Amino acid sequence: MTVQTAPSVLDQLKALSHEIRYDLVQHLAQGERCVCDLEALLELPQSKVSYHLSILRETGLVRSEQRGKNVYYTLQCAPLFHLGGALLSEIFPDGPSLTHQNNSIC
Repeated sequence: MTVQTAPSVLDQLKALSHEIRYDLVQHLAQGERCVCDLEALLELPQSKVSYHLSILRETGLVRSEQRGKNVYYTLQCAPLFHLGGALLSEIFPDGPSLTHQNNSIC
């Protein structure tokens, strides 16, 4: 039995950093879409769209549902909303320092 871990902030940022995946997220922000609709919107072949959607699905940013022969994708908003805060928490684990730092070189 394999144990799956939650995707890291870095995993999610990497997923969003690709232009095609970013475009997919923008289209899915408008509502649920079938893979065939996304192919037409992006003017890409089904295999390429499905590949990029699988990366977004693995990182928890989209959810898929099979209905008959078609697969429909929905954007998972909660992980996107939490991503900004999680990123800042990782960069500033003790909170941002708002005072002058004594070890400055200037």
